[in-house]
Amino acid sequence: MTQAAVLGSPIAHSLSPALHRAAYAALGLDWTYEAIECREQDLPGVLEGPWAGLSLTMPLKRAVIPLLDDVSALARAVGGANTVVYDGGRRLGANTDVYGMVTALTEAGVRSPGSAVVLGGGATACSALAALRDLGLPKVVVVVRTPARAAEAVSAADRLGVSVSVQTLADTMPPADLIISTLPAHAADPYAEAIARATGALFDVVYAPWPTAAGKAVGDRGGIVVGGLPMLVHQAARQVELMTGRAPAPVEAMRAAVS
Repeated sequence: MTQAAVLGSPIAHSLSPALHRAAYAALGLDWTYEAIECREQDLPGVLEGPWAGLSLTMPLKRAVIPLLDDVSALARAVGGANTVVYDGGRRLGANTDVYGMVTALTEAGVRSPGSAVVLGGGATACSALAALRDLGLPKVVVVVRTPARAAEAVSAADRLGVSVSVQTLADTMPPADLIISTLPAHAADPYAEAIARATGALFDVVYAPWPTAAGKAVGDRGGIVVGGLPMLVHQAARQVELMTGRAPAPVEAMRAAVS
């Protein structure tokens, strides 16, 4: 039996097993997929397998890179791999978060924003910068609690060829065609009305609880609101394609499994 899994800590809340199992069933594959609690210090041992592929969530996306035999250019530029594919004994790292973001946005009709703001400066913010680059934006404003928190995003932006300016959440929310919030659940709540005044389109990577306060505020003003669930579905679909070699992934079956 072919085995795959999602690793992270905490991991009990993960929707990845439901998504991947639905895909395997639709594809007629006798694969298993489990959620495994895994901290950074556990990762080298867990990677030994035997696996066909692994999904990685926090805090492992950056920690896995030096443990891999090869890493895609995108994953290196972003600074994190959320996918490991095993090929002839070699571990290959990839990033499907960027694909998930771009697909979720274009699916909602956000295809070529003229300006964008990213809230947060961590690993997901780095993927957001890559997604915005793919949507044609060479300049992005990154908004963080303190300037030091933007260091990771600024470094990734340099590798991606994206120009960033940094502001803090204490400043006035800069107006933009699109705001992407990569902040944890409830962290953006105090800024919900400021976000709604600043944009007509919000992509909030949180998927539970939903809607977020910011999502509701933008929606109440008639704006476009994209939650984290579509991104999750599409990044998992790309993982399924990479791990199984079967494309296209059965996106609708996967979406139905978590709706």
